[in-house]
Amino acid sequence: MVFSGLLDLPWWGVVIATLVLTHITIAGVTIFLHRCQAHRALELHPIMSHFFRLWMWLTTGQVTKEWAALHRKHHAKCETVEDPHSPQVHGINMVLWGGVILYAKEAQKKETMERYGHGTPDDWIERNIYTPHSFMGVFLMLVVDLLLFGIIPGAIVWLVQMAWIPFWAAGVINGVGHWFGYRNFEDVPDASRNIVPWGILIGGEELHNNHHAYASSAKLSSKWYEFDIGWLYIRLMEMVGLATVKKVAPKPKFAQPRAVDVDTLHAVIANRYDVLSRYAKSLKQTYAHELERLRRWSPRDAEVLKSLRRAVLRGQGKEHHPRVAEALDKSRALHTHVSMRHELNTLWDRSAASKEQLVRQLQDWCRRAEASGVATLVAFSERLRSYATA
Repeated sequence: MVFSGLLDLPWWGVVIATLVLTHITIAGVTIFLHRCQAHRALELHPIMSHFFRLWMWLTTGQVTKEWAALHRKHHAKCETVEDPHSPQVHGINMVLWGGVILYAKEAQKKETMERYGHGTPDDWIERNIYTPHSFMGVFLMLVVDLLLFGIIPGAIVWLVQMAWIPFWAAGVINGVGHWFGYRNFEDVPDASRNIVPWGILIGGEELHNNHHAYASSAKLSSKWYEFDIGWLYIRLMEMVGLATVKKVAPKPKFAQPRAVDVDTLHAVIANRYDVLSRYAKSLKQTYAHELERLRRWSPRDAEVLKSLRRAVLRGQGKEHHPRVAEALDKSRALHTHVSMRHELNTLWDRSAASKEQLVRQLQDWCRRAEASGVATLVAFSERLRSYATA
């Protein structure tokens, strides 16, 4: 008689149990390793913190310091040759199917661990069990699975558990999350994408562009139609005192339009990606108006502008696309809108400028925008002067 396990489950019961176990692992990655350890977006009660450490040890063999260090380096060096797992550098197939190889290779670099691995657990159990015997946990998990589910089902459950994170986290999130999907924040200076608006299967990590816009936010959803199940779990833990949220993405606050001052500057900088997202929408409106105007007066020019829609709306200059300059020369309004977008971006680039200099720059920008005669630009400038600090 074949041993069927202590639980003696039917095949569908084994499938459900496997999905539950792997979902707990995903929750551990997104809540503990990612949002808590790598980005310090929340603090976990010692009970929850150690539960996740133990579960990661059993189901992945992950060393907390290694995971946090690699992810922090990914943000610091995103889409460069120093990025541990960029599909723009290594290719989508390598990251999707061989992401775990790239992870293991980077984890061997002492410099990466020392520079980016600070602040992670360093107690007795971490130094003597979890880190030096990282693979002992996964073999212990194999024994438990065999006892609970039987020899063949238990082995299958274990193999799925072992492949779950290397594929979904190291492969899909690091690969597809920088290759395919939609972007709420086009001005984030990397290739991050939201894979789908419902972050369930991978714990909310599907909302990857949102995360790169506000890396230190404990909540990954941004739009009303987006759902982050990891955030739901965090809120439930917070309600019973097992978690404390430290940071979330700022929600813009508005007052009546006023003269630009230091408070306006602070509010605009704090809500940088909201500002740029709204600017992108106003640019689309100007583009639509100008395209319609050219269709009436110069169909040929309208066709040129239409063919360059993506380049124009992304603010690409003639160095990226030689015909962009030709298209913008046909529309003063669009030319003004695109060029002033570049000027607005310099607010975040001038790290050496004083507050007084940045305030004057923003004042001048708003003055010229409202004197431009471009209706959408005037409306945007008035809204910009409405941003308020919390």
